[in-house]
Amino acid sequence: MPLLNSVTTPYAEALLQVVSENDQTEEMVSEVKQLLALINDAPELGKAFSSPVLETEAKKKIIIELFSDKINPSLFNFLKLLADRQRIGILTSILNRFLEIYRENSNIALATVTSAVKLTAKQKGLITKKIINLAGTEKLELVTKTDPSLIGGFVASVGSKVIDASLASQIRKLGLSLSK
Repeated sequence: MPLLNSVTTPYAEALLQVVSENDQTEEMVSEVKQLLALINDAPELGKAFSSPVLETEAKKKIIIELFSDKINPSLFNFLKLLADRQRIGILTSILNRFLEIYRENSNIALATVTSAVKLTAKQKGLITKKIINLAGTEKLELVTKTDPSLIGGFVASVGSKVIDASLASQIRKLGLSLSK
């Protein structure tokens, strides 16, 4: 287990246990994803949480101002607890670990699909079906990204399995075979 996981796992498991006992797991998973998206979209927030210059009380004040009455009380209290224990700086790692443990417990595979352009709902559905067959799972969480350097097609990864159906990859392979 990597060192960061040895710190994040107990917090993630504790949060999962609390929300499981209160039948709030699905709601919490949704809120955790939204919080991660917020931190990703506003990197200043993550920087403030990890800043050694800001005191614990200042970080708690930020949490209270931003999240009071806007998120699940269990998540709100969890954020304040992390600030008190000076672990709020690794919040994204803890929340990502929470999602990993949730997926493991629920037998949900995580697939990342990177495409040259934004995928339509129909394309996502077709790719999801293919990946479900590849991964041998019934449940799949699909994360999509765009990368114009792929030129066309997509690259999908599930665990250690990778499907590279990008035009850029095919051009590289063609170039290699022509160079021989």
